[in-house]
Amino acid sequence: MSYPATAPNGQPYSDKSKIVAGVLQLVLGVLGVGRFYTGHIGMGVAQLLTCGGLGIWSLVDGILFLVSNDRTDSEGRPLRG
Repeated sequence: MSYPATAPNGQPYSDKSKIVAGVLQLVLGVLGVGRFYTGHIGMGVAQLLTCGGLGIWSLVDGILFLVSNDRTDSEGRPLRG
């Protein structure tokens, strides 16, 4: 599948996928893996230390990665679909 070089707001897309981030977050979110994947190291460490907010934070975060179009990587670039 081919993606356009820039998002509708003119920013270039990230090389990270929101689907991969969402699945990682749903499966390994208690370890913060989805956040580490997107480059949000601080949030990944917070999820690791809190076991993904006892699983609730990681579940909600994973669902939002999958359904939301405004998720970004650590450089502020929108995640690919």
